[in-house]
Amino acid sequence: MKNSIILLFSLLIGCTPKAGEKANTAFAKAQPELKPNRYNVAFLIMDGTYNTELTAPFDIFQHTQYRENIKQMNVFMVANTLDPIRTFEGIYLLPDFDYTAPDLPKIDILVVPSAEHHLDTDLEDEVMINFVKEVDKNALFMTSHCDGAFVLAKAGLLDDKVSTTFPSDIDTMRETFPELDIRKEVLFVHDEKYITSAGGAKSFEAALYLSEHLYGAEIARSLAGGLVIDWKLEDVPHLIVD
Repeated sequence: MKNSIILLFSLLIGCTPKAGEKANTAFAKAQPELKPNRYNVAFLIMDGTYNTELTAPFDIFQHTQYRENIKQMNVFMVANTLDPIRTFEGIYLLPDFDYTAPDLPKIDILVVPSAEHHLDTDLEDEVMINFVKEVDKNALFMTSHCDGAFVLAKAGLLDDKVSTTFPSDIDTMRETFPELDIRKEVLFVHDEKYITSAGGAKSFEAALYLSEHLYGAEIARSLAGGLVIDWKLEDVPHLIVD
C-alpha cells in the first residue's frame, strides 16, 4: 500500500509543470489520415472563427469521401497552434496541423472561413498572411467565405480579380482595398482559382459550386441531397469570370 502511494505521488509530481513552465492545454489528438490520390483541403481557423463559414464547406467536402469514382477530398483544419481554438459562437475546435510547423502537408485547396477580427487585427498577422501567400503558390483553389475575403485581399491574391464578401461588409472592403473589383448582389464569384462567397448559410452554395466544377452536376446534387439542400446552380446568383 505504501509503495502504491509513493508511485502515485511520483506520477502526479511528474505531470505537474515546473516553476516557470506553462502547462500544455492541448488535448491529445491524432493527426488525420490523409489518404493518397485525394485533394488535400485545409481550413484556416483561428479564435473567433464563425461556425457556419467553417462547417458548411467542411460538410460538403467531407462527404465526397462517400462518393465513388471521383477524386475525393481529405479535409483538415490548420491554425498557428495545436491548442484548442474557440469559435465566435463558443465551440472549441482542435486544429489538425500547426501551419508554422514543418510537418504541414501539401494543400490543394485552402478554405478561409470568416473570423471575428478579419477586418482589423487579423490583417496585421504577418505570419498568417505569409502562410496564405505561400499556399497560393501551389494551390489549385483559394476560397473564402464572408470576411475571409479580406484575408485573401490583404495577401494580394485578389489584385486584378473580381470578388465578393459578406453583403454588409462590401462597402468596408471597397474602402479598405479601393483598387479591387468587389461585386454586390451575387452569392459567390469564381475568378481563375479564387472563389469568394457572401458566407453565412450561402457558404453551402459556394462549396457545392466548387464540387460541381470538379465533379459535375450529378455529384454536386448528390452531395446537396445528403444535406437536404435543393441545389441548382442556375438558381444561385453568382458570377464566373471567364
